[in-house]
Amino acid sequence: MKQYLKLDEWNIIEEGFNPENNEISESIFSLGNGFMGQRANFEEEYSGNSLQGSYIAGVYFPDKTRVGWWKNGYPEYFAKVLNSTNWIGINIVIDGESLNLGECEVKNFTRILHMKEGYLERAFNAILKNGKEIRVNSKRFISMARNEIGTIKYSISPINFDGCIEITPYLDGDIINKDSNYDEKFWLEVLKGVKPYEGYVMLKTKKLDFNICSYMRFDITKNGEKLNTSIDTFQKDKYISNTAKIDCCKNDEIVVYKYVANTSSRYYDIDTLREVTEDLSLQAQNAGFQTLFEEQVKAWDEKWTHSDIIIKGDVEAQQAIRFNIFQLNQTYTGQDERLNIGPKGFTGEKYGGSTYWDTEAYCLPFYLSTAEEKVSKNLLLYRYKQLDKAIENAEKLGFTNGSALYPMVTMNGEECHNEWEITFEEIHRNGAIAYGIYNYVNYTGDKSYLGEYGLDVLVGISRFWAQRVNFSTGKNKYVMLGVTGPNEYENNVNNNWYTNTIATWTLEYTIDVINYLKENDIKRFNELENKLNISPEELENWQHIIENMYYPEDKNLGVFLQQDGYMDKEQVLVKDLDSKHLPLNQKWSWDRILRSCFIKQADVLQGLYFLEDRYNIDTVKRNFEFYEPRTVHESSLSPCIHTILASKIGNVEKAYEMYLRTARLDLDNYNNDTCDGCHTTSMAGTWMAFVQGFGGLRVKNDKLILNPLIPDQWEGYSFKVMYRGSLLKVDVTSNNIDINNETDKEVLLSIYDKNYTIKGYETLNIRR
Repeated sequence: MKQYLKLDEWNIIEEGFNPENNEISESIFSLGNGFMGQRANFEEEYSGNSLQGSYIAGVYFPDKTRVGWWKNGYPEYFAKVLNSTNWIGINIVIDGESLNLGECEVKNFTRILHMKEGYLERAFNAILKNGKEIRVNSKRFISMARNEIGTIKYSISPINFDGCIEITPYLDGDIINKDSNYDEKFWLEVLKGVKPYEGYVMLKTKKLDFNICSYMRFDITKNGEKLNTSIDTFQKDKYISNTAKIDCCKNDEIVVYKYVANTSSRYYDIDTLREVTEDLSLQAQNAGFQTLFEEQVKAWDEKWTHSDIIIKGDVEAQQAIRFNIFQLNQTYTGQDERLNIGPKGFTGEKYGGSTYWDTEAYCLPFYLSTAEEKVSKNLLLYRYKQLDKAIENAEKLGFTNGSALYPMVTMNGEECHNEWEITFEEIHRNGAIAYGIYNYVNYTGDKSYLGEYGLDVLVGISRFWAQRVNFSTGKNKYVMLGVTGPNEYENNVNNNWYTNTIATWTLEYTIDVINYLKENDIKRFNELENKLNISPEELENWQHIIENMYYPEDKNLGVFLQQDGYMDKEQVLVKDLDSKHLPLNQKWSWDRILRSCFIKQADVLQGLYFLEDRYNIDTVKRNFEFYEPRTVHESSLSPCIHTILASKIGNVEKAYEMYLRTARLDLDNYNNDTCDGCHTTSMAGTWMAFVQGFGGLRVKNDKLILNPLIPDQWEGYSFKVMYRGSLLKVDVTSNNIDINNETDKEVLLSIYDKNYTIKGYETLNIRR
């Protein structure tokens, strides 16, 4: 764990430049707006370790799979959101010497992520090898008000000399993904053009024909006065630049304002893409930096109005939760149902920027409670519109009759993950997608979704489960063989408890939805019955599976077994491991990990989280106290589930420990992997840990439930929840709970098992 960032309630602050931390900081200080993202790379040249990252949402490349040998059903490619045109570049040359923080002396370095206003600021003094010192301050943001616009204000001042400063703003499309399987560059040039104070680069992918265009414009001022100096233009393959040479005196301030529009053919016709991008950049330049900045502050104020969480008395926890919320809000906005959320968001290349089951299991609750209904609905529609591909994926593995297996990793609905134990075995992901439908309908009350979209998906998934099980004559039960559960430190196991459980739950829920539609919308049900060819015999078969599924259990211990044979393993607790062995995934062989009892993330506990209403508190407690000590939490998705369950059973100390771990996972680099991107979907889990854990938020029988508890480390906290058209602010201290309805819509609540009704603009006070 590396803790080098200052604690602050609203800002992420790095003081002093340590090149060893640079790639970590590039991830942490990333910016985005749901349509594009940018790692916190330097504008000027840098020869040290860096992962250049500029990303355009939904623009990806099918990078050819790289495996040692081929298996039937292997995907041919791994989809990757592409590292696209480097639009932030501004090279600086001082009297013939380049400004390069990897080669000069750096003093007074600060990097600040201003989360409240949504911008990145960096300042430093640099002493070059020729002895000349300059002061630099840069501010940049990606506009939350204008989807295509990124803006930079870059200021340079000579400290101890008079001389010439060369400034070269540029666009560079000749880039490569660091994770390219065969070191291939994925872009081809389409067009480029350059003239003084502006220029553009238009590229297309070698496959799939995505086109992107970046158009830059810039202004230069000297001591506040706009310059109209002569410009040298330059272009080469996929690259354009302008160079201005400016004579300066000591303490002069030269400021470059760079305005860039980044667009893609996902939103504009290829034939008009360049013209549209040119116009958008001109609009941004005409508006000017200050106006764009004011728009940014206003847009972020609206985001924080609906999603802020306040923690009193614990700056470490306060900073962390706001950082997580900030990254979530700039990763996904819900404006485009074709987009989804990658595990690293816009902060790095790992996992390809593709969609995993993380979205339904961890991200959906955040957007349900902090954004308007259509945002979370669009996450579900993403899967609905890929149902045909899910059926194709299942067919490739031998399933029939409309069975649907949603991919573990995807951009367009096709499976593109190529580790066999995940691609073919980690099928529990299907259950998370079904649960996502339930979660959305249960929270929003939008039951119309079931007839319009939901049942199609549920039937496809249920048909997969019904064909994936087989009947064991020895056990006289249905079993599920050769799977990998959420705990990826177990492969090819039989009867993973969670997978078996979520499978039968899906069958039950699908039957419930069918019965609901029969009773409430028979016309629509009849249409779906014919369309999907649902028969009574099929439903009877599902019911037989539900009633006769096998679930591994140790009755002596009173716990559900993670899978058959789990107790055959040597039972060692994590606390008894020498710390030199951790993290296991970096210190042990895979063979040793697979033979151990250690658990990567919540597995049985994942099921107890999803389906908590099925199990009494004693059952949850026994399973938690058995499995948590065996869990190494080497998945970023692990601590949040443990926080929620620890809160549920009243273990507030453990809940706080797990909360800090999930909340500060990236800020403190817990797993030594923040350099390749932040754990964006885990950040949604952090929100869950807080609101569902400490806040006790649930929705049951169309009623919002709160059961708040408070760690000893906190003086109090507050969070906001959007629920069926209302916005509630919940304030919790050791003595009081205040709930303020900030809208005119009445809300029915249950708090500590007592019912209340809060009228519009009313505040409810409860003594604890």
